[in-house]
Amino acid sequence: MNSFLFDNVRLLDPSAGVDQPGSLLVQDGLIAGLGKPGGEGVPEGMPVVDGKGAVLCPGLVDMRVEIGEPGFEYRETIASAVRAASAGGITTLATLPTCKPAIDNPALVRMLRVRGDETGAVTILPYGALTKGCEGKELAEIGMLHEAGAVAFTDGNRAVDPARLMRLALSYASGFGAMVIQHPEDPSLAGSGCATSGAMATRLGLAGIPTAAEAIMIARDIRLAELTGGRLHFGHVSTGEGIALIRDAKARGLRVTCDTAPPYFDLNENAIGDFRTYAKFSPPLRSEDDRLAVCAALADGTIDAIASDHLPRDADDKRLPFAQAATGGTGMVTLLGVTLARVHDGTLDLARAIGLLTHRPAALLGSDAGTLARGAAADLCLFAPEQSWLVRAGELPGRAQNTPFDRRPLEGRVLGTWKTGRRVYEAGTP
Repeated sequence: MNSFLFDNVRLLDPSAGVDQPGSLLVQDGLIAGLGKPGGEGVPEGMPVVDGKGAVLCPGLVDMRVEIGEPGFEYRETIASAVRAASAGGITTLATLPTCKPAIDNPALVRMLRVRGDETGAVTILPYGALTKGCEGKELAEIGMLHEAGAVAFTDGNRAVDPARLMRLALSYASGFGAMVIQHPEDPSLAGSGCATSGAMATRLGLAGIPTAAEAIMIARDIRLAELTGGRLHFGHVSTGEGIALIRDAKARGLRVTCDTAPPYFDLNENAIGDFRTYAKFSPPLRSEDDRLAVCAALADGTIDAIASDHLPRDADDKRLPFAQAATGGTGMVTLLGVTLARVHDGTLDLARAIGLLTHRPAALLGSDAGTLARGAAADLCLFAPEQSWLVRAGELPGRAQNTPFDRRPLEGRVLGTWKTGRRVYEAGTP
């Protein structure tokens, strides 16, 4: 069924400033228009979906997802990632190139796009590797990858360390209007660290990473962006000092943007207190002051998008001493609920929060997703912002279960997800 009427919903489309009760008509998988409650003028016999007062917004756009396939299928496959995305209300996702082999070949870019279309549930927007093999030594074929459909270029959670190489990357990518995404952490300062330097790392006997590692990399690359005129984006920013640098760069008109992820505005370094490897991330969790700085940057617009930073890991990757355990956490299923926690505590209003999850990341990626405009694909998310649910590792949709939010009660439940008018998720069904 890809022609029907949504009725009795709260329509929320931050891209158009829409926030009102009403109805939405879907015809042949496209949005045919928004209307008043009751659906006046709707063709006779049109099926009706009663939203029961829930919020209907564009399908979420997640701009930072790692999928195990190809190469790490034991962690997650495209099929399992799609189940997690649909349960999280996500209909468009951008995938990191850190697979095996890395996405540094145009054929792999095209393959991922096709595989996404074949699912019928998500649009996959692949990132191309910025350097060959994501090894940080030699530029990948950016032009060919761009032509094949890569939406931006990054080495994922590996910072491009040589300044000269980063300068070349920004210069070359700018010729194609392409965005370069950097992991904001100076590798020489981070070293073998696994927690933020400070009292917590000292008490646990863990090697520390100074917060300056983020700020130093951000400062360097902002200067390179200024030098080259390149388009630069920082992923999962996590410190007040780094955010202040980005805020200043934006004020000076530089082409600099950034995103963050729920762990950095919902958790702080205390989450690793019992050597909880499910709370081990890169960048590591920060102090409470840094968490509050991230929240402030979400509210004032310095941060351009919220991404899940979904990094699936097998249980064996995490069941190791903290220093040896893999970094990363699964995040697509909990993306909306944790973001709404900042709505419930007054940090964000609902429209801004949903904008950070829909049209704003879509704009960064050059995608036409994230809108309820007439003629757009009916990629939709229906959610109840006050409905509570409990996160349970081991019971989440998808293969990956390494969530830092295990046993966390959340308010904000996805009730249903639609891709081009076809329902791909319904709460309460496997």
